[in-house]
Amino acid sequence: MGVLFTTRLELVPITLPLVEAVMAHNRVAAESIVEARFPEAWPGRALIERAFTSSLEDIRANPARRLWGDRVMVLRASERCVVGSVIFHGGPDDEGTVEVGYGVESASQGKGYATEAVTSAVDWAIEQPHVNRVVARAFAWHTPSLRVLAKVGMKQVGTSEHEMLGEMLVFER
Repeated sequence: MGVLFTTRLELVPITLPLVEAVMAHNRVAAESIVEARFPEAWPGRALIERAFTSSLEDIRANPARRLWGDRVMVLRASERCVVGSVIFHGGPDDEGTVEVGYGVESASQGKGYATEAVTSAVDWAIEQPHVNRVVARAFAWHTPSLRVLAKVGMKQVGTSEHEMLGEMLVFER
C-alpha cells in the first residue's frame, strides 16, 4: 500500500510502528515515521480511540487486515504537518464491504481536507480486489460529515443505531 497524492495532501499509510508510536505517545518516533509534524493536540486520546477501533494486541496480530487502507493526511506545504486521518475499519468483509471513517484536527477543519482525502481513499478502495462497496456512517446532526459524504459521491442507504448516541445515517458508494 503506497502513498496517495491529492492536490494538497499526501495520504501516508498507517503502519504498525506508527500505531505503536502514537499509542505510546512517542511524538518523535511518530513524526519520524510520517516525516511530518503532528499538531500539539493531535492525536489526543479520543481521536486515538476513534481511529484505532481494534486493540493494539489485535492490530499486532494482523496489521495487514486491521490497518487496511488506513492513512494519515499530511499537508504538502513548506512545513509538512499531519492534519487528520482516513481509516477503514479493516479490510473487505465476505461481501466485499469496507467502512471508511475520517477526522481532521480542529485547526485544519473547514478547509476541504476531509473531502480531498476521503475522495482519494474511497477511489483507491473501490479499485482494490474484493471490494464491492464502501460504507460510511454519520450522525444526522453532523453537517460537516454529511457534506463530505455527499461530495465524495456517497448516497444514504439506511440507518443504524449508535450504542450511546442514537441514530446514525448509513451511506455507500
